[in-house]
Amino acid sequence: MFVDMPAAHGDIIEGANGGEGTIVRSAYLGKEMQTSFLEYSMSVIVSRALPDVRDGLKPVHRRILYAMNESGYTPQRPHMKSARTVGDVIGKYHPHGDSSVYDAMVRLAQPFSMRVPLVDGHGNFGSIDGDSAAAMRYTEARLGKTAMELLRDLDKETVDFQPNYDESLEEPVVLPARFPNLLVNGSNGIAVGMATNIPPHNLGETIDAVCLLIDNPDATTEELMTALPGPDFPTGGIIMGKKGVLDAYETGRGSLTIRAKWESHEGKNGKSTITIKEIPYQVNRQRLMEKLGELVREKKLPEIANIHDGADRHGIDIIIDLKKDAIPDVVMNKLFKHTQLQVGFGVIMLALVDGIPRVLSLKEMLHYYILHQENVIVRRTRYELAKAEERAHILQGYIIALDNIDEVIHIIRSSQTDKEAAVRLTERFGLTKKQTDAILEMRLRRLTGLERTKIEEELAALLEKIEYYKRVLADNNLVRQIIKEELREIKKKFNSARKTRLSGEAKDIDVEDLIADEQMVVTVTKAGYVKRLPVGTYRQQKRGGKGMQGVNLKDNDYVEHLFIASTHSYMLFFSTLGKVYRLKVYEIPEASRHARGTAIVNLLPLHKGETIAAVIETRDFPENEYLMFATAQGMVKKTSMNQYDRTRRDGLIAINLKDDDSLISVRRVAENENVIMVSSAGKAILWNEQEVRAMGRGTMGVRGMTVPADAHVLGMEIAKPGCDLFVITEKGFGKRTPVSEYPAHHRGGQGVYTITMTRKKGLLSVMKIVASDDEIMIISEEGVIVRTPVKGISELGRSTQGVCVMKVADNDRVTAVAISTDKKTARHDENSNDTDVITESDI
Repeated sequence: MFVDMPAAHGDIIEGANGGEGTIVRSAYLGKEMQTSFLEYSMSVIVSRALPDVRDGLKPVHRRILYAMNESGYTPQRPHMKSARTVGDVIGKYHPHGDSSVYDAMVRLAQPFSMRVPLVDGHGNFGSIDGDSAAAMRYTEARLGKTAMELLRDLDKETVDFQPNYDESLEEPVVLPARFPNLLVNGSNGIAVGMATNIPPHNLGETIDAVCLLIDNPDATTEELMTALPGPDFPTGGIIMGKKGVLDAYETGRGSLTIRAKWESHEGKNGKSTITIKEIPYQVNRQRLMEKLGELVREKKLPEIANIHDGADRHGIDIIIDLKKDAIPDVVMNKLFKHTQLQVGFGVIMLALVDGIPRVLSLKEMLHYYILHQENVIVRRTRYELAKAEERAHILQGYIIALDNIDEVIHIIRSSQTDKEAAVRLTERFGLTKKQTDAILEMRLRRLTGLERTKIEEELAALLEKIEYYKRVLADNNLVRQIIKEELREIKKKFNSARKTRLSGEAKDIDVEDLIADEQMVVTVTKAGYVKRLPVGTYRQQKRGGKGMQGVNLKDNDYVEHLFIASTHSYMLFFSTLGKVYRLKVYEIPEASRHARGTAIVNLLPLHKGETIAAVIETRDFPENEYLMFATAQGMVKKTSMNQYDRTRRDGLIAINLKDDDSLISVRRVAENENVIMVSSAGKAILWNEQEVRAMGRGTMGVRGMTVPADAHVLGMEIAKPGCDLFVITEKGFGKRTPVSEYPAHHRGGQGVYTITMTRKKGLLSVMKIVASDDEIMIISEEGVIVRTPVKGISELGRSTQGVCVMKVADNDRVTAVAISTDKKTARHDENSNDTDVITESDI
């Protein structure tokens, strides 16, 4: 509080030098600050930073155009020094720094800043590379042809004028603006507590939108967007997605994503070249190139071999040479993410409406512009009507004088003074003072017959105009028709093709866009190690090749799952606790051919004792495809794939389990396929997948197989026609039986015997569906591995004991079987005898 004063409020005290007294008053500091700040804020908002909705200009731009027009720097005249214009502006209308005025004028002349430049500059007015303009004493400028459309009819009392800062001159409050400049050239500015950022638009499209709204005042935003689909930046580029445009047009606020335009072509030796043709609006091209070079030097873009400047008088090309086999789309996605080749543009359509800042929708902006044009046309018509009536009035006096020319001459010659002649003419013919003055000033040559004809023709034409002007003033529809006609004339003169392309896709750059879509080999071992490596790692071999060493595994470990999948595919890991974890293939660490891989516990948040029971590879999650689950206690569940199209860091519940149950198998199942389950009691049951109705994700399922209390389900497989069911006991006795020998049952039964159990041969240990050309690896608890072809194993009936497939020590037992097949992973070229063969034995 400002109260420490030597005098009370209103007291007069003597000055320091004994002069006149000074009034000292007490005041609250907070109140003073508030008042001063509000006055400053309103000054910045109204008189500096924000454009008027009617002409789209800030005060400084309006004053520049008006000063150039008043000084005669029009398109028909030579260019004049910029310093003269700046001097006129700051001396007459805009008492601010010369640099701010010159910078504003420079921007009006830059074709990369303005969609329709309003100043015709001569000299260095800056560049898209960020070069600043030359000093004002070197450059020259004059009004552009389009600026004359903003100033047209200014001399016909179409707008109000106000005193300049020292009240020695007058300046217009707003320009007539015969085209919607606010939308065409946009605007940006920061006021106090608010900002505006209006993107530029195509002149022809904006005029079409105005005409559409004139014809249909109830038009919706979507209807207006048929004429004005979106912004049109002077630097071109691509607007990604239409939602941001629709939001901006509907609410006055929105966010646009602008990308550079580019093209690529493949050169010699498989090397591609990317050419950046256009860059986003307001991006400094030189800084962009510096950033590109920096990324290459830091090896963040290893695919780029060289970058060079291809700019010339025809374009601003940036040429990027790629290394061999680099994919242009992937490189561009990286560039979009790390550079200003893709930028955001936040739209805030804030403008002054009757001196008040308002955020406006597209329809509101067009509405206020139309109201302004109606006012301009009405005021111009009134002005022209007054001028026409004034001229017709004079011509009517001429006609009276010519009809009585002899008497008029006699009155004039017999009068002593002009005043006497005027009085006598007025009294004799009933003329007005203006008519009398015009007659007295008329030259003798106007008395000829030809001149009389001209006067009569001029009067007739004026009377027609007067009648037309009166019709215009009486009919608002006619006013709007005039607006449309004059706008279309401007469009015809100054329209240009759209530069910015509108894309229907609005997509954020994510990691996947930065990774090439290529085929990878993914392996998961029984001990829980996972890795990926490119398919090209394995050399091409003739049929029957021996393969190559793929990985050095730990003792007792083996490859349990092998897939060839795209880097953009998903890997679904189902755990024994009934949870599912999801990874993209590219998220699995790439390893060398000999590396063991990464422990899966380092990639997935597995709990203690939780292991991976099944792995499914998929690119998408169709609703009409299903997964079949099986648990150790014989429960099964069928769930649509689309239920698993989501991600949680700690996994999703794939199936609900009882406390003493665990998930043992997950398989993709197609319509009408048969499912076979085998228990450790030596029984197998086969049933159709339609026995199980589709259920949700968080359900327990239904009984698939009934097992004794001392037994459990060993596994579940899809029984493909023509395949065999292979089973093996703990002591190495096994057999294979055609699937066709197993009768179909309803789910929930105990099944039929698939092997005759004896104490000597032990309990049933493992089941697999195999084909005749498969190879299997049998692994024991002690780490002994036997690899044998399926053809070498006897094909026996269901109720047989089997044969010795593997000799097992007394203190050992069979624990697992892995299948090795060329059919699952072979990639054959039909035009070649060679095949890329990748088998589990190779990995």
